[in-house]
Amino acid sequence: MMLRHRMNGIATKAVGVKGILWLITTWISLPLFFLATGRSLDWWEAWIWCAIILIPMTIFGILVFRKDPEFLARRFKLHEKDQSQRRVMAFGAPFFLAALALPGLDHRFCWSEIPGPIEVTALALSLAAFLLILGVFVSNRWAGRTIETYNGQQVVSSGLYAVVRHPMYAGSLIFWLANPVALGSWWALLPALAAIPLLVVRIRYEEDVLVRELKGYEEYRHRVRYRLVPLIW
Repeated sequence: MMLRHRMNGIATKAVGVKGILWLITTWISLPLFFLATGRSLDWWEAWIWCAIILIPMTIFGILVFRKDPEFLARRFKLHEKDQSQRRVMAFGAPFFLAALALPGLDHRFCWSEIPGPIEVTALALSLAAFLLILGVFVSNRWAGRTIETYNGQQVVSSGLYAVVRHPMYAGSLIFWLANPVALGSWWALLPALAAIPLLVVRIRYEEDVLVRELKGYEEYRHRVRYRLVPLIW
């Protein structure tokens, strides 16, 4: 018992160190990325976007580490078991990177002219979508970054999960489609649209895994009809 307690303590400390390093790295690298692509301190959209992501992420990370470090350990796990999903993630990475890099080039070379109220609305949508994702993490502690099931995992069917079966992906879709406009670029919407087919493929595979490995998911799937968008799919 003492050995198990000591091992749990070591694992918790390791997660804490990873979390601190992740926060420090993200706080430094994200603004530097936009400074490198936009090459301007006057790009107010980028700095507001950084704030609405970094501040909630930091507060959430600190609170969750104190309450449920095992959840953070699952979120830090990046390696997919299934090779097909590794290919999906590898295929999607350049599109997601382009969706964040193009707004900087757009800002530098003035390719897009987006009215201020539309940009502010898109920033609000980015924030709302990110908070929605964090809300999913609060209600579903099993929401890992990779597609797999865990010992003791149970079907979550309350809250947002009573509306669609994959609210985290719904929030991610809103987030990625709002970000280009929030950062002042129409052109960045083109690579961001890749999120739609990639999420569809990922959801179909994830549901196959959950039906096969998670008790009660088949009944939940029949009870909650829509996967991603209410009344559509």
